[in-house]
Amino acid sequence: MRKAELTRNTNETKIAVSFALDGEGKADIATGVPFMDHMLDLFIKHGMFDGDIKADGDTHIDDHHTTEDIGIVLGQAVKEALGDKKGIRRYGNAFVPMDDALAQVVIDCSNRPHLEFRGDIPNAKVGTFDTELVYEFLWKFALESRMNVHVIIHYGKNTHHIIEAVFKALARALDEATIIDPRVKGVPSTKGLLT
Repeated sequence: MRKAELTRNTNETKIAVSFALDGEGKADIATGVPFMDHMLDLFIKHGMFDGDIKADGDTHIDDHHTTEDIGIVLGQAVKEALGDKKGIRRYGNAFVPMDDALAQVVIDCSNRPHLEFRGDIPNAKVGTFDTELVYEFLWKFALESRMNVHVIIHYGKNTHHIIEAVFKALARALDEATIIDPRVKGVPSTKGLLT
């Protein structure tokens, strides 16, 4: 089973992640940031991963450090779980509608980290959550997983729906990119490596 268990402890946060690519959608999430709990739960379930994500951070200041550090550790866990990447499809693309919103995420497990984020999140907050942190999470996730992650928000009015569509599309695109394809011999690269 392709899985990883990682921790990260700083003066700002304590993060523990157990993550399996080949799962059943089982999630146990407790980050101290309720909106992120909801998004990470969706991510695990819609990607058919298994994930246990715990965080204890300085949320009395704001949610920035906790959200950012979750992106860091989850990205590292995905990279470790992928191992040598032999047999994976490498690319994933998913469109996900959520009522009024439509989001698309395209992934390349290339070992070249890049986040491209196109589209608008109309409101600065969802409840108490600063929506600018969605970008921070995704950027750190792309950086630490060493993937190209392209996020396109095609349209939407409701901020919650837009962000939910993004996280679901991220999950489905990652699942597609990391699934083992029996037709792939070695790594899917003319260079001969993706590490």
